[in-house]
Amino acid sequence: MERMKKFIFTVLAGTALTACAPTNTSSGASTDAAAPSPASSQASTQSSVAPENLKHAYFAGGCFWCVEADFEKLSGVIEAVSGYTGGRTDNPTYKSVTYYETGHYEAVKVSYDSSVVSYTQLLDYFWRHIDPTDPNGQFCDKGSSYRTAVFADESQLAIAEQSKNDIAVSKPFDGPVTTEILPLGEFTVAEDYHQDYYKTNPIRYARYRVGCRRDARLEQLWGNP
Repeated sequence: MERMKKFIFTVLAGTALTACAPTNTSSGASTDAAAPSPASSQASTQSSVAPENLKHAYFAGGCFWCVEADFEKLSGVIEAVSGYTGGRTDNPTYKSVTYYETGHYEAVKVSYDSSVVSYTQLLDYFWRHIDPTDPNGQFCDKGSSYRTAVFADESQLAIAEQSKNDIAVSKPFDGPVTTEILPLGEFTVAEDYHQDYYKTNPIRYARYRVGCRRDARLEQLWGNP
């Protein structure tokens, strides 16, 4: 069944915006300006972390452009990679995940230095960068792939469940926390044009984020950061 995807139309600098989708998916990325690839600097940073301190966490928080951008601002995070997880089909693509019911979530793999930031701190950061009260998507993006979830391995499940319970008690807003805690399965890296979209397409990304009212809703829920 073709999924419902909500388009937002807002005029910012004379441009109409759509939901979390590149402006030219037929030919790949559409960039605002040439930008150097961050891959080499991320790789060197990751290689400098002691192997026992290099950990990974997986979060679904709506549009993965935004989740990736948010986590890469957090001290201790080495990189965040956009991808798909939690679905029923092999080899998911943006088209299949977005427009058909494959069960996949847009998610982000967060690689971090556990000597700098803990998994519990990542969870706390995650909650405050999503709307955990919306079971149908996030902000302007509605549909199964935009739902929120924490995907945890066996060593993380109890910590994630406790974090959700703590948020349910301490939350400064009404409404239940609908974000699920799910066992981690296969994670498929998304297409290249989705990676670091906030860096390669900063103007389009900023217009999308403002138009989707992501930060306005976060402030309404959580207050000023």
